[in-house]
Amino acid sequence: MKHSEMIKLGISIGDLNGIGSEIVLKTFDDPRMLEFCTPVIFANSKTINFLKKHFNLSLHFQGIDEPSKAIDGKINVMNVWKENVKVNFGEEDTRIGDYAFRSLEAATQALKSDEIDVLVTAPINKHTIQSDKFNFPGHTDYLARELNGKSLMFMITDNLKVGLLTDHVALKDIANTITPELIEDKIAIIQQTLKQDFRVEKPKIAVLGINPHSGDNGVIGKEDEEILKPTIQKIRDKGHLVFGPYSADSFFGSKNYQNFDAVVASYHDQGLIPFKTLSFGRGVNFTAGLSKVRTSPDHGTAFEIAGKNEANINSFKEAVFKALEIFKAREEYKELTSNPLKKQGRKI
Repeated sequence: MKHSEMIKLGISIGDLNGIGSEIVLKTFDDPRMLEFCTPVIFANSKTINFLKKHFNLSLHFQGIDEPSKAIDGKINVMNVWKENVKVNFGEEDTRIGDYAFRSLEAATQALKSDEIDVLVTAPINKHTIQSDKFNFPGHTDYLARELNGKSLMFMITDNLKVGLLTDHVALKDIANTITPELIEDKIAIIQQTLKQDFRVEKPKIAVLGINPHSGDNGVIGKEDEEILKPTIQKIRDKGHLVFGPYSADSFFGSKNYQNFDAVVASYHDQGLIPFKTLSFGRGVNFTAGLSKVRTSPDHGTAFEIAGKNEANINSFKEAVFKALEIFKAREEYKELTSNPLKKQGRKI
C-alpha cells in the first residue's frame, strides 16, 4: 500500500436485526469520517437504503460489485447479495444469521486478498449465525482459521489492555484448557502485538491467577502453583517483564493495572467484567496474533434497543479509529524492522 492512498476499511454488517447497522451507518453519517478512511460496507444497496430511511439518515453511498471499485471520499456498499431482506429488529432469525455470515465471509476474503486493508466487524448473534460454514463460538476463532494465525482476544483502550488465555470456553473446562504451552503462546502474542501494533518497546505484562486469591498457595486449587507460576518464571528467566499471578478480585480496584502495558486474564469474565466496567462504550475488541487487522465494538447485538434509534455509536467509532491506528503502527513497524542496517546506508 502506498502512503498516499486512503486506508480501505472493510465493514461486515453483523446481525441486521440488531444494532450493528445503526452504529455503522450513524458513524459514517458524519462526512468527516471519510477524511480518515474509505469505508466498504459488505451488505446490499437495497438493504442499506432501507436502513438509511428507517434511521432518517442523510448519508450518501454508492453500490459496487467488487471491493477494488471502492472510491475514496465515498461510502461504498459492496453488494454481497441481490435479494430484498426483511429486517425484523430485535428478533433472532437464522435467515438473518445467514446474511451476517455472507457479509463476514465476503469481507474476510477481501481482507485476505488485500482488496481491503483492515476489517471492522459489527456484532453477530452467535446462535443464529451457526451453520456448516460457520461453526465457531465467535469472530475470533473464524478469523484465526481463515488467516492461518494464532489469535487472541485483546480488549483495548488507550489506558487499559486486557488479553485472555481462554475466551469463549465453558467455565468447567477452563482449568484443563490452560496449559504451559497455551500460556507461553498467548503471552508471546501479547508481547508481539504491543511492540508492532502499539509501539511498546519493552512490554510489561501482568498475569491474573486462575483460582480465587491465585490458589492461596494450593489451598484453593493447585493450577496456579503447578501451571501458572512455573510458566511465568520460565518466561521471566528469558528476560521478559511478565509478573504474577495476581489475585484478580483486587487487581483492578487497587488500580494496579495502571502499572502495566497489558493484563492477561485466565478466562472471559475475569477479564471482560472489569474491562467493560472501566471502559464500556469506549472499549474495542482487537484480534491480536493475525496477519491482518480486525477490530469490533465491545458490545453485542443489543436486540432490546434494536431499531429504536437509541444505539450508542462510540465503541464502533473507536473500533474504526483503532483499526486505522494499528494498521499505521504495523506498517511503520514493518518498515523499521525490515532492514535496519540498509536504512542506515551500511553494507550488510
